[in-house]
Amino acid sequence: MKQRFFYCPKCGGRLEYRRRGERERLTCTACGYVFYENPVVGVAVIVFDGSGRILLGRRSGSYRGLWCIPCGYVEYDEDVFDAAVREFKEETGLEVIIKKVFTVQSNFHNPETHTVGIWFLADVTGGELKAQGDLDEVGYFDLSAPPPLAFPTDALVIEMLKSRKPRSS
Repeated sequence: MKQRFFYCPKCGGRLEYRRRGERERLTCTACGYVFYENPVVGVAVIVFDGSGRILLGRRSGSYRGLWCIPCGYVEYDEDVFDAAVREFKEETGLEVIIKKVFTVQSNFHNPETHTVGIWFLADVTGGELKAQGDLDEVGYFDLSAPPPLAFPTDALVIEMLKSRKPRSS
């Protein structure tokens, strides 16, 4: 594993990999603090229209021009359900109520950041559909013909959705 962090956030000492149990972990050579490189948590919201098509957004920043299930990161002090509702509204203009967790997956597509994604099924309760935030276009797509996707895990989630009959809102 390539070392990405070099100094202890507690005392400023040098970090180096040392065996801790069955794994090597970054450990401070001065104070012994173990620096856990934990994944970042992301949330995505799955919404269908009355015809059973899924709402996707075209990315305007990273992965520009590729599509995704509207998503974002959980803030440190935020509940994952609240984060999902907030991120979805920030990107689509729509308000939703979460029905349930659909799936949880590890995302390894970005070598700089390992994320754990949580995909929620939700119903639209208000707002006006409008691309904003990290998206420059939004639209509904048939599960069997999505546009080019930004994230391999979204493709996996769409395959999982195709194997079940989605409830429309």
